[in-house]
Amino acid sequence: MKRVVVGGISHETSTFTPVETTLQSYRERFLLRGPDMLQALRGTNTPIGGFIDGADKHGFELIPTFFAEAHTSAPTPRPLFDDLVNELLAGIEAAGAVDGVLLELHGSMCAGNLDGPDGVPDAEGQILTEVRRIVGPDVPILAELDIHSNVSPLMIRMADVLIGRESYPEIDMNDRARECADVLNRIWTEGLRPTMALHQIPMVWGMNQVTAHSPMREAMAELHRMEALPGVVCGSIATCYFLADVPDMGSSVYIVTDNDQAAAQRLADELGRWCYERRADWHFYMPPTREALAKAEAAGRYPAIFADMRDNTGGGSPGDSTGQLRTFVEAGLHDACVLNITDPESVQQCHAAGVGATLTLDVGGKSSPLQGEPVRMTARVVAISDGKFRYDGPMYAGLENNLGPSAHIEQNGVHVLLTTLREQPFDTAFARSLQLDPRQMRYIGVKSAAHFRAGFESWAGAIQVVSEPSVHDLGNLPFKRLNRKLYPFDRT
Repeated sequence: MKRVVVGGISHETSTFTPVETTLQSYRERFLLRGPDMLQALRGTNTPIGGFIDGADKHGFELIPTFFAEAHTSAPTPRPLFDDLVNELLAGIEAAGAVDGVLLELHGSMCAGNLDGPDGVPDAEGQILTEVRRIVGPDVPILAELDIHSNVSPLMIRMADVLIGRESYPEIDMNDRARECADVLNRIWTEGLRPTMALHQIPMVWGMNQVTAHSPMREAMAELHRMEALPGVVCGSIATCYFLADVPDMGSSVYIVTDNDQAAAQRLADELGRWCYERRADWHFYMPPTREALAKAEAAGRYPAIFADMRDNTGGGSPGDSTGQLRTFVEAGLHDACVLNITDPESVQQCHAAGVGATLTLDVGGKSSPLQGEPVRMTARVVAISDGKFRYDGPMYAGLENNLGPSAHIEQNGVHVLLTTLREQPFDTAFARSLQLDPRQMRYIGVKSAAHFRAGFESWAGAIQVVSEPSVHDLGNLPFKRLNRKLYPFDRT
């Protein structure tokens, strides 16, 4: 029986957010060791869950090592990063001789002080280098990456196969991990010899990247056309994570062929050029909520959803910007809700007052002046909870989560979910745990760029992506470490 180690370190790192990354950040998401990995993630729509399914399918022994993941936030301090990497490496070394490695990585992690000698701008490249050092040149290393990866040449050299997610919202986490297991099995059974090539596109991909819609749908169709060519094993489009000021930030294409490096490079270059020629198509105008609200009222399709992508906690934002909430309150909306505002102070006040109490709160706007001023609300406490719930899916289906002490407040028909920990709404499960059914609302504000669509789009009347003041205002970010000119920063 083939022996395969599984593990990983996954973090999407914003170099512009004030939200720090600590050991507790990982504990709040995932910090799993040995068999606990398999127990916690078996049967879930996660990469590790997919590796488990792939091992069951092909009959190889999966040896769990160490897995750490934190929500998007600032660079992991170097001592903590070293501790995480060393624990992963120790688990791999303890496994002894193995036939393969399956890793969950993000693709846009960095660590340490990037202006100092301890900075790690390409954390995945370093992790893969260290894993390669341990297992040697002949043991296949395969990893699943997020679609929002900043893929480096070092990552390509150190791994045998990288497979990125092909959906946004990213509902194919389990699928892509099972694909990794399938390719690993082909290496053993068919003598497959993966050769991988990278094309770094001189472009930042805009938010027009929902894969169920045009024009992103056509980009994925072009990718799949290439994957069907003789000798092509797999391919991926990385739309980049643009909130990382690191040399390899930017979109890319990477293609894997069977023992044909030249063909892999030719196809990666071809698809990369195809994407760049359409560079303007990946961007669209994002109005403020007030403007989008007027447009929604004119269209009359409800519920109307307003996605505040600048304060998307999944992108590293603090989750407490107030522009959208202020608009809802000042517009006098009824049957309206905002999901979710990260505000531990207000949550604590709600828990102290109890369900049914009416109290005055200064909601949001506490993490940074760039997030807007707090909104003064005299609100009724509708429900409180410990923040524990289980996702419905399709994204993260079956996975348990905990947002810490939370509360549902309401003022004159405007409902707000307050949380202690940051999380964007992937489906309605958390809202329902606090006695709020978004389907019954007329106006819904979500702090999310696109992942909310997995659980909301099928029943929404209309969806608009909006932009409110935030620490992640792309037009004001001071990039200084990029290794190439990138559209739309440079339009020549």
